[in-house]
Amino acid sequence: MTSHLATRLREGTQKSHTVTENTAFMKCFLKGIVEIVPFRKLLANLYLVYSTLEAELKRHSEHPIVGKIYFPELDRQSSLEKDLAFYYGDDWRLDNWRSHIVPLKAGQVYVDRLKEISNTDPTLLIAHSYTRYMGDLSGGQALKHIIRSALDLPSDRGTTFYEFEQLPTIEAKKDFKEKYRQALDSLVIDESTILRIVEEANYAFTLNRNVVDELEADVRAVLDPHVFELLTKQDRAGSTERHSNAA
Repeated sequence: MTSHLATRLREGTQKSHTVTENTAFMKCFLKGIVEIVPFRKLLANLYLVYSTLEAELKRHSEHPIVGKIYFPELDRQSSLEKDLAFYYGDDWRLDNWRSHIVPLKAGQVYVDRLKEISNTDPTLLIAHSYTRYMGDLSGGQALKHIIRSALDLPSDRGTTFYEFEQLPTIEAKKDFKEKYRQALDSLVIDESTILRIVEEANYAFTLNRNVVDELEADVRAVLDPHVFELLTKQDRAGSTERHSNAA
């Protein structure tokens, strides 16, 4: 029996997705305002999040439920390491960049939550896997182009985080997302577990939103106040809601 978890997650997180896209940081980002200092701080905190998430998913790879959505080919830790070495000015083979990595308060809360649920209710890791990786394979691909354009990056550096070596084409990513959705739907879980996973997915969006909110001051600092107001005053329709309505 299918759990329809993929649909439940997509529909159950649409509002959270829209709220995240309408943070001041993301409004500026989506309009091509990408500044090195806040961006590399974001990558640093994502590195801490992904390295924790991936360690905990691996830890539970034999779990009867979590193991079904464990796909090591999605791991982002090493990709983020290369990007951080680039943005902090070191050769990617060196570890000097690690001395620059300091978690934001919101980033530490995010990491602590992943460790907490891994110890107490590992099934909820599914919510974080879904929100992070499905986002990277979807909207994250558009963000990659914005970053490359805004920062005028060399062809082979700066956006490794968004590049999946084992899923190099649009079709490969599309096929994998369908495989991932099928894996979600194949999970043998009851209604209460589905509700808890959807609730945790919404909390995952909140945790991510808190990180970018903490970076807002860095973006404000480099923009004229009037420009910042113009860029951020109007809310936009959420991408997942637009796609849902179009369907």
